Amino acid sequence: MDDFLASQVQGAFQTREPSLPGTGGITNAEQARRVAEEFEAVFLAQLVEQMMGESTQSEMFGGGAGESAFRGMLNEEYAKVMARAGGIGLADDLAREILRLQEAGAR
Repeated sequence: MDDFLASQVQGAFQTREPSLPGTGGITNAEQARRVAEEFEAVFLAQLVEQMMGESTQSEMFGGGAGESAFRGMLNEEYAKVMARAGGIGLADDLAREILRLQEAGAR
């Protein structure tokens, strides 16, 4: 994993407010994997949004207020499914890095 991504992940952990619920730290591989998979899904959603663009709109059924309102949600669901199915491998590296940073912080 490159140093830039590692520094971004580490910075995110350092800026977390401990008083917020659910931010007590990631303590096991399952939690790290879940968080990494969620991050990968957000990343993939951005890629899907760019990929889909306006080129996938059908003149007969596409467009309108309904499509503009729900297209983003559909892209997010596509991304979540892709991330759960293995994604592009980003979640694996992120989970390892999250655990490494947690272990380093515990020392």
